[in-house]
Amino acid sequence: MKGFYLALEGGEGAGKTTVAALLQEVLEKRGERVTLVREPGGTELGDAIRLLVLHSVDMTPWAEAMLFAAQRAQLVNEAVRPALERGEIVISDRSLYSSLAYQVGGRGLPYQDVWQANLLAVGGLIPDLVVVLGVDPEVGRSRQEVPDRIGREHDQFQRRVAETYRQLGAADPERVTVVPAGDDPEAVAKEIADLIDAKRRGHD
Repeated sequence: MKGFYLALEGGEGAGKTTVAALLQEVLEKRGERVTLVREPGGTELGDAIRLLVLHSVDMTPWAEAMLFAAQRAQLVNEAVRPALERGEIVISDRSLYSSLAYQVGGRGLPYQDVWQANLLAVGGLIPDLVVVLGVDPEVGRSRQEVPDRIGREHDQFQRRVAETYRQLGAADPERVTVVPAGDDPEAVAKEIADLIDAKRRGHD
């Protein structure tokens, strides 16, 4: 594949959606072709699953994990892989790393089982670079106007998610980078664009 696959990650209220849109602008001004996708969603099936996992009744941790993996399989097949094959930069608002943070770290499911299920779902396609927008869980939650089902989870859950993201960065620093997400999303977007440039030069 000729493109570049970036995943934006982070806890609730980290600013992923805002930064993703600004990053797309920065990259396109640099002459890049960009596809922006989000999880859960981005396809007809994914949007239906989004309603289930974020706005419906409670479900078991494995039901939640499998629904996230299912929408991810569809998104990668319909949007991510074709864009990469066209040589584009794909910016994904969340990825399979969210399942590691939320379903493993937050829910307590076994790491290897969740990882393998998601690798199968995406056909082995994982992001070239994962940028975690670092924000204190309490600050992030205060930014949410109307929290969804997962955003309403208790403080201990949100802190486990944040800690898992930190652990993922420590375990794989070449792929996973934590960037502080302060009050200047434009500066954060430019920093991430520079990280992409550096990563791509390293692949040349």
